[in-house]
Amino acid sequence: MNTAIIFILLVVLMLTGMPISISLGLTVLAFLFALTQVPIESVALKLFTGIEKFEIMAIPFFILAGNFLTHGGVAKRMIRFATAMVGHWHGGLGLGGVLACALFAAVSGSSPATVVAIGSILLPAMVKAGFPKRFGAGVITTSGALGILIPPSIVMVMYSVSTNTSVGTLFMAGVLPGIVLATMLGFTTWWRARANDYPRLPRANWRERLRALRESIWGLLLIVIVMGGIYSGMFTPTEAAAMSAVWAFITAVFIYKDMRLKDVPRVLLASANMSAMLLYIITNASLFSFLMTHENIPQAMADAMLGTGVGVIGFLLMANVLMLIAGNFMEPSSIVLILAPILFPIAIKLGIDPIHFGVLMVVNMEVGMCHPPVGLNLYVASGITKMGITELTVAVWPWLVTMLIFLVIVTYWPPLSLALPKALGMM
Repeated sequence: MNTAIIFILLVVLMLTGMPISISLGLTVLAFLFALTQVPIESVALKLFTGIEKFEIMAIPFFILAGNFLTHGGVAKRMIRFATAMVGHWHGGLGLGGVLACALFAAVSGSSPATVVAIGSILLPAMVKAGFPKRFGAGVITTSGALGILIPPSIVMVMYSVSTNTSVGTLFMAGVLPGIVLATMLGFTTWWRARANDYPRLPRANWRERLRALRESIWGLLLIVIVMGGIYSGMFTPTEAAAMSAVWAFITAVFIYKDMRLKDVPRVLLASANMSAMLLYIITNASLFSFLMTHENIPQAMADAMLGTGVGVIGFLLMANVLMLIAGNFMEPSSIVLILAPILFPIAIKLGIDPIHFGVLMVVNMEVGMCHPPVGLNLYVASGITKMGITELTVAVWPWLVTMLIFLVIVTYWPPLSLALPKALGMM
């Protein structure tokens, strides 16, 4: 009965148009004060301890690094390098967009930032070269979703905070799936470009490719700093995030000189605003998780589901469907922070590896960012392309189908997620 009251109250508040974070907080406060004897002091304490985790500090640093890179000219150099490598194939600029999104994802940790950074430069170039606007929009909207799968990933940090899973292991687990998904999106791009005879760029010689690599190397070094530093044990994921922010600042302001010192306060303020928003969501989600635990809801749901005899295959199918449905109404951070505490105990009881389940959740979030009504990437791409959400939804469907096929692969083939962490001795 209490479970039904909690979720009905949450849904009613969300249907009023209230932000999800506030809906979570009000649901918890209304339930605790009306139906329990929990003292107000424990609620205040939980609000504080909910964000008193060292791993959470990685989020504002990764956001800051992504903003420096977005405004600092790193994206255009990555695009130049990507098109030099693959631009001579069918749909060369589109393929370059997929590769550039993968590279930028490996330094930014954010899908919307990847769409903005790559799309704002590449989409006008694709239209000018003779590509249909829909084709370019489909490529960038879906490839930008790689920003939360290829490490570093802010969504992975949130999953780690919710489940006490190792952030470093999650980052390593996202590498192979990220490469595979980028390859599949690239193949879809090439196939459609070949079928429609879209333009190709002249083949770049190795001197041009090396020049493009040399120009983009300072941004690409962030991949080495973050992943190499974590794997070598030189610093923790949170320290890696701080290092990436410092390196992104140095690269944008002093090496590439595409950002002036007087622009830095604006970037800092934008990063602070976004960080505050995410931390507010985390705080209220932690409070919601406290309520769920207090009422023993995750344990009861786990026992009920296991009592039905559902196996691993059935649970993973239901979990995917639930997360895909949630993706219609909520953004990734909220979905992870709400559903992870509910689904995680069931996954553990069924013997599902927590790292594999984390990657699976992130891939579901990727799909959710690319379809209406609240797909963040669609709205960001709409702002860049000046296309309506309905038109963009039609544009992304071939790549969205590819992502759904990949979701099935990553769901039922755990070695794709676990092979690299095991090979590196992290599991």
